[in-house]
Amino acid sequence: MLEGQVAVLSAGVLTRDQAVTLLDTLFSSEMYREDQHSFMLYPDRELTRFVDKNCIPKESVINSPVLTEMLEKRDHRIICVDGKGRYHFHSEFENNGYLAERVEKVKADYTHTTDQDWAAVFTLYEEVFNHKAFTGRSGTMFGYEGLGCIYWHMVSKLLLAVQENYQRAFKEDPSSDASKQLADYYYRVRDGIGFNKTPLNYGAFPTDPYSHTPKTGGAQQPGMTGQVKEEVITRFGELGLQVNQEGIVVVPSLLNTSEFLKEPALFHYQDVLTGNQSLEISEGELAFTYCQVPFVYQLGDKNVTTVEYRNGNSITRNNLNIGVLEAAALFERTGEVTCIRMTIECSLIRNEG
Repeated sequence: MLEGQVAVLSAGVLTRDQAVTLLDTLFSSEMYREDQHSFMLYPDRELTRFVDKNCIPKESVINSPVLTEMLEKRDHRIICVDGKGRYHFHSEFENNGYLAERVEKVKADYTHTTDQDWAAVFTLYEEVFNHKAFTGRSGTMFGYEGLGCIYWHMVSKLLLAVQENYQRAFKEDPSSDASKQLADYYYRVRDGIGFNKTPLNYGAFPTDPYSHTPKTGGAQQPGMTGQVKEEVITRFGELGLQVNQEGIVVVPSLLNTSEFLKEPALFHYQDVLTGNQSLEISEGELAFTYCQVPFVYQLGDKNVTTVEYRNGNSITRNNLNIGVLEAAALFERTGEVTCIRMTIECSLIRNEG
């Protein structure tokens, strides 16, 4: 199941190369739905027809002395034969506990039967029903979280897990092939999520949150699912915001150049103290808020950070760092910091997409 791949990626136990190998395998596996460019919870499967269930192979009955003897005596307390000559366990056996109760009652009439023969009956019962492979509704239904179904919250968890592995790989070696491959895989997972799709492909308005996409139709079961949480986290990851003991550092290596405006626009946001506010954002810039404080990025030849304060003062430094006191003002939403502007070296940005 997709939970397994996400769990091991999130656990932080894989090397960057192992993470790439896992994603290579995942994208080439039967869990990948080409039509949605995304992943089902588990591979689809061909279900056994109802009339083909609880059918005991003839040779298994022949090889069982006690079952053969019971049939010869027309004793159908454990198995029976239908009109087509097929063998079945008694319909009252909901599990092997019921079988065990019946065997205890039957034993008195077959005292010559060995414990080994009875043990073989229990083994045959499990071979026929294969209870250990039963996974509940996930392996027997086709609706929400069923066969062929995409569960979008789990896909967004995969997105976050891939981003975490990319960030670790980038920290170890920014120029490694694994770092570049994980960045590519991140965007491949991201491209399969609703807001990147057309309504025809998604089966609904792409910006509306939906829980599932079953095999038989488009996105269904609308509602604000947990998917939103991971997508907010990964968005800040793309923008490069990383909180540490020294404040906030911006590492925008996963940010695409295509994110920057092609023409000027007015950016509306909610300030901490004064409510509705707006900023004019120029061509070649992008803007977002973090703790209700606007951040404005622009590309340039060197890294520069300018922190603007409500009292009219500002601090400028030649890096992409926000100090502990400045970060505390953001986190506590004091309203002291009104805007943070960053000029970012073009070489630090992902030049794709």
